[in-house]
Amino acid sequence: MSLLIQLKDEMKNAMRAKDKLRLGVIRMALSAIKQAEIDHNTEATDENIIAVLTKMVKQRKESIKMFTDGGRDDMAANEQAEVVALETFLPQPLTQDEIQELINNAITESGAASMADMGKVMALLKPAMQGKADMGSVSGQVRSALNS
Repeated sequence: MSLLIQLKDEMKNAMRAKDKLRLGVIRMALSAIKQAEIDHNTEATDENIIAVLTKMVKQRKESIKMFTDGGRDDMAANEQAEVVALETFLPQPLTQDEIQELINNAITESGAASMADMGKVMALLKPAMQGKADMGSVSGQVRSALNS
């Protein structure tokens, strides 16, 4: 079942259950997916949807940090609930060992020897890790692996 169909089915379930928070989050996600379709003039594939959902989760995590720093724990809790709802549609996150193994394989496969080859490594990793790992931290790990 495609991710778009799964989102729409879950929206119906949230309506039936009268779960306003989950319903709002799913509607927001569907709206963001539709906007991405219009912006990029493409159809929503599972990969595109994962990219949109990952971006939404990242934005909310940044908001949580800002709300917590600003003493707005109520707003941070709301954002955290949205993160939990969104993450149910994302693939299972990779473990640290799996991430390291994928990085090592990508470095070997691309023949990377220095920081100049980082783009090649990241190009191999992005499709395999999209939505499964924080690409910012992966980038740091690749950088340290290429520097050593």
